[in-house]
Parts: sequence; C-alpha cells; structure tokens
Amino acid sequence: MTSISSTATVDRQPQPPTTRHGGPEGNARLTAAVGAVLLILFAVQGVTILSLHQLLTVHFFVGLLLIGPVGLKLAATGYRFFRYYTGSPAYRRQGPPAPLLRVLGPLVVATTVAVLTTGVLMALLGRHAGPVPLLLLHKASFFCWLAVTGLHVLAHIWRLPRLIGADLRNRPAQHGASAPGRGRRWSLLALALGAGLAIALAGTHLASGWRR
Repeated sequence: MTSISSTATVDRQPQPPTTRHGGPEGNARLTAAVGAVLLILFAVQGVTILSLHQLLTVHFFVGLLLIGPVGLKLAATGYRFFRYYTGSPAYRRQGPPAPLLRVLGPLVVATTVAVLTTGVLMALLGRHAGPVPLLLLHKASFFCWLAVTGLHVLAHIWRLPRLIGADLRNRPAQHGASAPGRGRRWSLLALALGAGLAIALAGTHLASGWRR
C-alpha cells in the first residue's frame, strides 16, 4: 500500500501548466519553425546578391516574400516579450534571455525592418528617392542587419533541430514540456508564407522598371 501511495503521489506532482496554444514551449517551436524558413529565404536572397543583374527578379520576389514570415517572427517574439514582462507565470519560469541576446533582439528587429522597408520603398519610388538615396540606406541597413543577425543566428541555430523535430513528431522537447496547438502553429506559418507569396506575386513586376 505504501509503494502504491508513493507512486500516486509522484504521479500527482504538479506539472507546468500549458494552454491550448502550447505556452512558452509552443511559442519556442513556432519561432524555431519560422526562423528556419527565414534562414532558407535569406540564404537564397544572399545568392541573388552575388549576381544581382541576372537575378534581379528573383531578388525582388524573395525580398517581398520575406514580408510574411518576418511579420510572423516579429509577432511570435513580441508575444513572448509581452507575456514575460506582464508577469505570466509560465513565461516567467523560462527566465529572461541572456544579456547579449537582450541587447541583440531590438537591433535584429530594427535592422530587419529597415532592410525590408528600404527595399520596398526602392521598388516603389526608385533607388535615388529621398534626401538620402534609398539605395544607400538599403545597403547600410543590410550590412548592419548582417552583423547583428549573424550573432543572433549563432546563438539560436543549435536549438532549431530539437524544437522543429519535436513538433513534427508531436513530442515533448524540453524538460517533458508538452506543447498543444501544433496544427495552429503550422497553419500560422503556412498563412504567413501565403501572405508573403501574394505580396511577391503582386510586386515582382516592379523589377522591370529597375532593368530600364
């Protein structure tokens, strides 16, 4: 009887609560999935830079396509930030990011927005528009983005296989934490890619103006 009672007591030990959205673990898995997609798209974009004249249309297309996944990444990380600093117990238990990552986070956001915004404005207005040429701003923001995002990727890339693999297998990934809402996470990623694709298809024709 004693052993059965002890086992029951162990089984009833409180577990970290989760929500239908998966809580911090679900947020981490969504961020990892969209991060992996962004790594692939940015890698393709980097290849187009090496031969921009021949791959200008592809550069425009991928640049516009990035808007959807980048928006989802900012939303997921912003939600985690909001829940942590508004005192959500589940997110507080995860603790804050390392000091370096807390410094890098806003810089990654700012430079990413700057690169995409200047790119879209160049497509619409031309490379020489503005008191400071948009092309110059686009190049400067890109090099700043490359520096801070490189450090950001190095700090997080080792977690991607574990988080994405656990979500694909629908299994706990960290300290036995479950993460319901897998279908919702992958639907959000598909929706973000679909939105980016729609923007890219609508705006890629602007590349023809640059060729002239």
